[in-house]
Amino acid sequence: MNDFWTTILDFAQTTTTRVGKQLMQDFGQVQASQKADGSLVTQADKWADQEIRDALAKLTEGIASNFSGYGILSEESDQSFPGTEWCWVIDPLDGTTNFTRGIPIWTISLGLLYRGTPIFGYVYAPTLNQAFHGFWAGSSGLATPTGAFLNHHPIHTSIDSPSNNHFFNLCSRSTAVIQNGFPCKIRMLGVASYNFLTVATGATLGGIEATPKVWDIAGAWVIVQAAGGVWLSLKSEPFPLSPGEDYSDRSFPTLVVSRPELVPVFQPFLEGVKI
Repeated sequence: MNDFWTTILDFAQTTTTRVGKQLMQDFGQVQASQKADGSLVTQADKWADQEIRDALAKLTEGIASNFSGYGILSEESDQSFPGTEWCWVIDPLDGTTNFTRGIPIWTISLGLLYRGTPIFGYVYAPTLNQAFHGFWAGSSGLATPTGAFLNHHPIHTSIDSPSNNHFFNLCSRSTAVIQNGFPCKIRMLGVASYNFLTVATGATLGGIEATPKVWDIAGAWVIVQAAGGVWLSLKSEPFPLSPGEDYSDRSFPTLVVSRPELVPVFQPFLEGVKI
């Protein structure tokens, strides 16, 4: 791994660890308010967003020669894609409802985009002591490292076939898939990024999110594919992002499965899901 990507990975690890340590102090202790879209936000979300933005400014000063023209797209601040060659997509606290209620599944998610498409993802779950990262060069033409990792150990999706001893994750808006004949046990975790990352580790065979936003998926999008998973957009493709577009009210319904052969197994059950 060259110096640039080592710096990027070290930054993501150091920053999310520091932010996560403070969020752990607030976990289950803060009051939330409701945003216009019905989702919750706390002062902890806003604090974490500013901390990450400040850290990114310092990072960019240090590697400006490799990193000119960077932008930020964040759930809690800048929600329009600036059209810069490089852009960080931030979800400072994915799973705010879990966070406020004391349920220990929530994450800090970072995605680094090149020309509108993620090529590096980092997602940290402080309560679980789990840090995921991955690289996915795709069609960018960039020379990047390869692979997906959990706490720096390689991860890969499962090669298993569905059974009553395997899991599939839902979001709260996708319960219509629960029908007779569904081939797996159902789980609902309440965090879009973590939903998909369990597929990347092989813990689950698939997952669906009916209304994820771009900051929910930017980091996980990289890691899932780097781990061998299949990312299937059910409406419109999220990437590349469009310059100047406001992503505050755009959702990207998504099915993730561990391998291509499982797409036709699960897809028929999605017909009743409102997307």
